[in-house]
Amino acid sequence: MFKKAVEAKSHQRLSGADRKKLRRSIKDKFQRVSDSDLDALLPPKAEIAVAKFQNRVHVYAVEGGFPMFFDVDGRGSDIFPTVYALWIVPELLPAFVLKGGEVSRFVIGGADLMFPGITVPPEGLPSFRAGEPWAVKVPGNPAPIAVGSTTMSSDEALKAGLRGKALRITHYYRDLLWESAEGCYVPNAGFFEDVVFEDPSSLQASCDSDSTDVTGETSTDHQNNQKSDGVVESLDVNELQHDSASGLMSPDDGENGAATGVTESMADLKLPDTASGNDPNDQQTLSTADIDSLLDKCLLQALHTTVKDKDLPLPGSTLWSNHVLPCRPSGITLDIKKSSYKKLSKWLQAKSTSGLISVKEDKHKKEVMLFSVNRNHADYSSFKPEKRRVEKSEQPSVQSANEVRTSKTLEVAEIYKPSVHVNAIFSAVGADPGKLFSASEATDIVFTYVEKENLVKPTNKSIVILDALLCDSLYKGAIKKGTTYPTEIHKKDLGSSFVSRMQPHHVVTRGNESVVRKGALKTIQLLTERRQGNKKVTKLSGMESFLIDAEALASELQKKFACSTSVAELPDILMVICNELTY
Repeated sequence: MFKKAVEAKSHQRLSGADRKKLRRSIKDKFQRVSDSDLDALLPPKAEIAVAKFQNRVHVYAVEGGFPMFFDVDGRGSDIFPTVYALWIVPELLPAFVLKGGEVSRFVIGGADLMFPGITVPPEGLPSFRAGEPWAVKVPGNPAPIAVGSTTMSSDEALKAGLRGKALRITHYYRDLLWESAEGCYVPNAGFFEDVVFEDPSSLQASCDSDSTDVTGETSTDHQNNQKSDGVVESLDVNELQHDSASGLMSPDDGENGAATGVTESMADLKLPDTASGNDPNDQQTLSTADIDSLLDKCLLQALHTTVKDKDLPLPGSTLWSNHVLPCRPSGITLDIKKSSYKKLSKWLQAKSTSGLISVKEDKHKKEVMLFSVNRNHADYSSFKPEKRRVEKSEQPSVQSANEVRTSKTLEVAEIYKPSVHVNAIFSAVGADPGKLFSASEATDIVFTYVEKENLVKPTNKSIVILDALLCDSLYKGAIKKGTTYPTEIHKKDLGSSFVSRMQPHHVVTRGNESVVRKGALKTIQLLTERRQGNKKVTKLSGMESFLIDAEALASELQKKFACSTSVAELPDILMVICNELTY
């Protein structure tokens, strides 16, 4: 399920009611979980975030921590714990024990678990039903490496002679869900190093001398099948540098090579004594003064980088979620409730009192609105924004898959050509009226003109005063004779009004082929007719608007629906006819 990269549509915090609903669903789904186990997985005082993906999967994680549960269909009926959750509470799920490392190599590679690879205990195969969530473990180790759902019941498995597929794997160690967590936590750092460095000489080139000696001895003893007299102390995961961890986990040798390296030392995996490694509150303890200082720093960073004057006025909630929170340092949970202000509105009003920003409360929405930014303020002028480094750590396999998907993806975009009404505005700012512009680019043009002519109303920054040129561009020919022309317009209406005066076009791109057409995009027409009794004919037209070849589509539909197809020319269009196409 997490072999390929899927972009999340949204990230949001769970409300109190949703948190309770999630806990109830988990307790109903997993009978073995206790209240203390559930508190260890989902701490009561920690924020729980949900990421909603395009394939309907919902991933629940402790904010600033690791993913704990994922919902396959997003409806709360098919919830699974992640490997991180099973490392904290190993007995959350019943588990199949593998016969050996050869089997685990395939499981780590993403294959489903087959019955011949399972160790059957002396008392016989445990009882289970089809569709139950089960974990996968290696011999002699309590740390699960994968989770999935059974494909048949135990009775059906015995009747089949323990042949066939036992577990449909939904999530496994080192898949994309596991790697989505920052730091890619592993319960035992010694195991982490043994997995990556099988040769002690390569380990010596990348680690310090102390850790090299420890791991080298362990690797040598393992190769000679000798028992060590002493206990080897493993390194603390938190002591590993993030840069070295990201380098160690990069799958440069391919998926199969990584899987082989993992399974050779899988038996050395040990669980932590406590769940402190997953608690976001243990990452960094901040005092109230530190949180206040961090809030101010994130606000100044946002005002310098992402908050533009043309976007104002801006709701306080939008400022917080879209601008302030993304500016917080990595791994830090920023909670306004833990500051001295306690509320977002009080914090913004305090910044307004200092003169940095100007805010007002919207009486209708009952929300504080950011109206203007004083970019001459001493705090703003003295602050130097940080340059965010863009990390290109995408896996080669994921990158190539994205390239293939992009080459086949159909993209349709609305663009606009300047008309006689707005040509004067484009010429005034030095833009070429003969080019095509997107809606956002056209909006930037008109706001550039407003800034150039200083048309913002001094007493109300959200109002633009219309001069003769701008007024003609927006309203000439659109207002009846005898009606008074407006003298000002709100900022939020300026962009849309300006774009509506331009000529609409659209550009269609499929792979390397692209075409620009005038007017709005024409949709595909689908029509079904009945002929001679119960015989039906389905007609499709308008495919050429989306760069679809009619002959190729007819051939594909013929194979897909096992029907006869033909292509006929209509005035200005092509039509694909599918005979005897039933639904």
